[in-house]
Amino acid sequence: MKHVSGLLEKLPRETGGCAGLAQIWAVLPEARLVGGCVRDLLCGRTLHDFDLATPEPPERVLGLLKAADIRAVPTGLEHGTVTAVIQHTPYEITTLRRDAETDGRHAIVEWTSDWAEDAARRDFTINAMSLDQHDILHDYFGGQEDLIAKRVRFVGDAAQRIKEDALRSLRFFRFEARYGAGDADDEALSAIKARAQLVGNLSVERIASELLKILAGPDVLRIVKIMAQAGVLAECGIPDVSSFDVQSGLARLEALLRTGAPANGLLRLKAFFAAQAEGLAQNLKFSNADKLYLKRMDESQPELSPEMDDDALRRARFLQDSAILQGRAWLIQAAQNVGKIESWDNLRERLAALPQPVFPLSGQDARQAGIEPGPAMGAWLRAGQVWWLSQGCRPDSAECLSYLQSEATRNFVL
Repeated sequence: MKHVSGLLEKLPRETGGCAGLAQIWAVLPEARLVGGCVRDLLCGRTLHDFDLATPEPPERVLGLLKAADIRAVPTGLEHGTVTAVIQHTPYEITTLRRDAETDGRHAIVEWTSDWAEDAARRDFTINAMSLDQHDILHDYFGGQEDLIAKRVRFVGDAAQRIKEDALRSLRFFRFEARYGAGDADDEALSAIKARAQLVGNLSVERIASELLKILAGPDVLRIVKIMAQAGVLAECGIPDVSSFDVQSGLARLEALLRTGAPANGLLRLKAFFAAQAEGLAQNLKFSNADKLYLKRMDESQPELSPEMDDDALRRARFLQDSAILQGRAWLIQAAQNVGKIESWDNLRERLAALPQPVFPLSGQDARQAGIEPGPAMGAWLRAGQVWWLSQGCRPDSAECLSYLQSEATRNFVL
């Protein structure tokens, strides 16, 4: 263990983090900050979550917090977790644990008072550190050195960590993207490759969640490439995986990145997997909204190009959601392999600035014009909408009514 001067001073004071921790430490003096928040404090990254561990059993933690008038929520007593809520900020407090039994997906845990034993069950060395209220860093496996060296390593034996939970294979790539650099750890990659088929035993929801996080993360080209080399990508639900060309996918993804497209996991997934993206989404049980997004990325209408005038842009905006149009614009630009082009950026800026056009006529307008409900009303409204679109979605209701009265009335039953 080592003293890290001023590390606690890096806590985000605007969230009340320091004050909340002081209250918790007054009740649970042996508790320590653990895992990701310690790692990110050392990195100087923004802290989003407060995770603590304690040798006290969860029922006692719950009682001590309530006795101190701190709101306590039993968020996962079976796993040893209680959440303290102080000034609207949650602090997740988990009892030190050891794995009594694992099956590669789930673990049966027992409580322990041994900090090193608890640290030994964590995935990576950079996630196995803890920090007490005296600013003392407890680092049992060289996590701080690995963090400085930008090296992601499993705690202890990599093969055993993966055997305990196959999800760690996917998590390795996500953490490698954010905290690693250069060549990935050989022992980790060898263990992952030898057990790649275990990924296929995970729930599709867990695979989908990790895959989208990886695709939305940094260094995505390097990470996806080593995932493919380790055989993990083939276990992620790709339909007709034998026909998928990784090199072509990497070329499409690289072309998308050169455009400056946002770090959107779904957009990158579509670029990389192309025609197989929808089947992958189906296999991994994506949400209906995400499935629809990927499907609409394939639509060719309305056409998009930087040369579109405002009328054409409004028509496109009426016919398709702005997020779909923006995504299609990035993919079309990437397919042209032109890199970052100002004209395409301008098109997206114009799209973003456009309000959603709304056709100004309704069934009530039709009734007031003497159109009875039924096929004639539908035809009347469609005719008005076709003309309104041809005018760039600019005419108001009065102008649409005037057009229908003067030009199209003979086509409807009044």
